[in-house]
Amino acid sequence: MLESLRTFVRVYELASFTAAADSLGLPRSTVSEQIRALEQRLGARLLQRTTRKVQPTQDGTLLYERCRDMLDQIEELEGLFREGKALKGRLRIDLPVALARNLVVPRLGEFLNQHPDLEIEVSATDRRVDLVREGFDCVLRIGEVMDAGLVARRIGRYPLVNCASPAYLSQYGTPRTLDDLAHHYLVHYVPVLGARSTGFEYEQNGKTICLPMRGRVTVNNSDSYKEACIGGFGLIQVPLAGVCESLDRGELQLVLPEHVPAPMSASLLYAHRRHLPRRVRLFMDWLAAVIGQDITTATALAQRLQIQAS
Repeated sequence: MLESLRTFVRVYELASFTAAADSLGLPRSTVSEQIRALEQRLGARLLQRTTRKVQPTQDGTLLYERCRDMLDQIEELEGLFREGKALKGRLRIDLPVALARNLVVPRLGEFLNQHPDLEIEVSATDRRVDLVREGFDCVLRIGEVMDAGLVARRIGRYPLVNCASPAYLSQYGTPRTLDDLAHHYLVHYVPVLGARSTGFEYEQNGKTICLPMRGRVTVNNSDSYKEACIGGFGLIQVPLAGVCESLDRGELQLVLPEHVPAPMSASLLYAHRRHLPRRVRLFMDWLAAVIGQDITTATALAQRLQIQAS
């Protein structure tokens, strides 16, 4: 029955038999059979199946709330008696694209070498995922946290800078004041295309000021954001840690260092649980240390460059 409950949890979280089967490495027919057998055993309909989606019934929601903590407790109990208390099982995480590629994935071996029986699924995206619905154990979020019902573990704050490419500055000149921005372009970043850009942001007396700017390019992910700047389409405002190499190579240059946005918070988000699995706790400790070290390095560099939000 334990395997059937684990399967039910994945179907519930992903709202899909196919996605749950892929996640668990099982044939879809096996997932369907396990859910059917579980419903028969409990004498209750747990999921409503339609051609478009899977929705939990009231009984299904009740079962999920009860069995999620129970499964975590069982896994924790099993881990107590494993040799060396090694971590085992599957961990699903979500990270911003740039941090996944440049920082976390290159160092992931440090953690996996200590826990060779652990499997980690890494999602790298700049969209705001639904942690519970998509079955993530934890999510690293850069920026404001507005997810009600989730626990936010604050790690630190990344300093931001304003950048432009040498080719852009050669064509349009280097802005020296905020008034100069009327003659410049901004690469607009929005989480969802079609949304309105906030414009050029800067901190003044503890308040965030948004200055509308014209722009020819709008993007919705960090890779395109930086590449559009390197390509000469306008200014960007970005965490210093993400452009250090581009600055060293001369692909980008700093502008208006006295008018930068407030630092962006880095937080680990996870669902409320009475018994958070040990593998999740230890991984979050490791990830918090990696991100914390990156923030410390970037903050020290910002101080040397005399970049600070006013």
